[in-house]
Amino acid sequence: MNIIEGSLDGNDVNIGIIVSKFNDQITQNLLEGAKTTLLAHGVNESNITVVFVPGAFEIPVVASHLAYSLEYDGVICLGAVIKGETDHYEYVASQASKGILDVSIESGVPIAFGVLTTRNSEHALARSGGDKGNIGSSCASTIIETINAISKL
Repeated sequence: MNIIEGSLDGNDVNIGIIVSKFNDQITQNLLEGAKTTLLAHGVNESNITVVFVPGAFEIPVVASHLAYSLEYDGVICLGAVIKGETDHYEYVASQASKGILDVSIESGVPIAFGVLTTRNSEHALARSGGDKGNIGSSCASTIIETINAISKL
């Protein structure tokens, strides 16, 4: 049996991070978690590019540009879509997630999904550095490990 598993060695890895400015208190926490984890695993700060977009709906098109530029080994998408009084939440959350998945599959570039889709701000804060951890940090570990697994295929 041949087993392939990626490591958490981030040396010589180039990462693009896309961050939604909407709900910026939450997304800034996600970004800090991602950057801290990337650096802790050996990613050179000069190999990290951060792109800010207005909201989660704009993340997939920028992910496409980063993925197809061939300059990045992986992309991390960070945002926060919080349920409100209208159906807007449903459309943004579903289209952002579908768009991000489509870019990853079509481009072959791993993309970590760090767009929180929560019922309220408290749930989002809990997942952006609160008592439920930091999804940005989890995405950083995930992207490094996935990049390294793909490099062994």
